[in-house]
Amino acid sequence: MEIKRLPVLDIWVDELDMDTAVRKVEDMVGASGPPKTILAVNPEKNLSVPRDPGLHELFRTAGLLIPDGIGVVLAARLLHGARISRVPGCDLMQKICGLAEKKDWPVYIYGAKPEVNTKAVQKLRESYPNLRIAGHSHGYVPPEGMDDLVRNINDSGALILFVAMGSPKQEKWMLDHMGRLTDIRVCQGVGGTLDIISGDLKRAPALFCGLGLEWLYRLISEPKRLKRQSYYPIFALKVLREKLGRLINPPCRNE
Repeated sequence: MEIKRLPVLDIWVDELDMDTAVRKVEDMVGASGPPKTILAVNPEKNLSVPRDPGLHELFRTAGLLIPDGIGVVLAARLLHGARISRVPGCDLMQKICGLAEKKDWPVYIYGAKPEVNTKAVQKLRESYPNLRIAGHSHGYVPPEGMDDLVRNINDSGALILFVAMGSPKQEKWMLDHMGRLTDIRVCQGVGGTLDIISGDLKRAPALFCGLGLEWLYRLISEPKRLKRQSYYPIFALKVLREKLGRLINPPCRNE
């Protein structure tokens, strides 16, 4: 299944919606070769990832780059006229769990605090009674315990791995350890999703989500995020500048 990958400033995003993303995941699980990554794209990562050559390459070669942030969706529409909808990583993870339950694909859940990880696994088992959670581990594994963690993931027989460590820590973990995973077909970075599933973090009301204002709700709820969200106006100005440049000097080829 081919999906168009669009450049947005210095990284990329895939032109898709939730249904297309789920179908692509199904294809990736059935494919051979090394594990395929699912990474979320948002304005913050758009500006931070290019500073790290390893992370930039990880994003370039990702199996799926989902438009997690509304800013990236609007930018892709403005720059490319893309048919694209927001695909929140939290929602995609749960869609993947539903698909894995249906297909009998075992999953492994790594990350978050010990109590959050345990609660999230319990909630997922309640929501997906036939989902095979082959193993799970909290995200506070010390460096000297990483070999045992990788061995545990491999011994579990899981085909899908969810890594919930926040960015860029989870992406750097993938860089360091993906090559050692023997059976994993798909690895998704899910950030704070386990906190939401466990109930430790309240998600924005449906009205905010529907309007693409989940970022605003989180800022109101967590004022300390203001520094992180200072990326937004910088990103918007860069996108507008690129759009203006394209209007003044149109590209010579179709994108």
